Amino acid sequence: MVKIAVFASGQGSNFQALADAAAAGRLGGASVELLVCDKPEAPVIKRAEAAGIDTFVFRPKEYASREAYEAEIAAELEKRGIELIALAGYMRLITSVLVKPYEGRMLNIHPSLLPAFPGKDAIGQALDYGVKCTGITVHLVDGGMDTGAVVAQLPIAIEAEDTRESLEARIHAAETKLYPEVVAVFAEKRVSVEGRKVSIAGR
Repeated sequence: MVKIAVFASGQGSNFQALADAAAAGRLGGASVELLVCDKPEAPVIKRAEAAGIDTFVFRPKEYASREAYEAEIAAELEKRGIELIALAGYMRLITSVLVKPYEGRMLNIHPSLLPAFPGKDAIGQALDYGVKCTGITVHLVDGGMDTGAVVAQLPIAIEAEDTRESLEARIHAAETKLYPEVVAVFAEKRVSVEGRKVSIAGR
């Protein structure tokens, strides 16, 4: 069974989707073993506790550097035999301390069709730009700002009557369906990566 750690900083809707999928046997036989959270007050922590999933919670300001707290996280992941990392609203860049040992095994989900609108407030960026279509991207993490190889994308039309709230709701609902599907194929070891090209066996 592939052991997964989910990194999150906020409400935890994607964390919940992954935990629920694992509990229902829809995560490629994988289990969510750990939540890593950088905000002790984040609601996602209560979600993890309710699901019986262990947490590693820390305050970045208590460490000398990003590398320092990532070294502690890396030790925790190794101790638990974590094989796959899923970032789910984790609002911090990842350094080589974690990227190198988990190269090709660390995923992130972003609310736009990358490379369009990377970084913070992708939904707001899309609305301000006036595009007619945005979407979701699941990509590998390479240490840059949403620059890793694309694994899967799902387009979502922006309707004339859309508000920020209505578009966010549609995007978040779609994320909670797509992310478990992508994590599952990684857990089933059906993914191959050559440079920026990601292939999924059977698709």
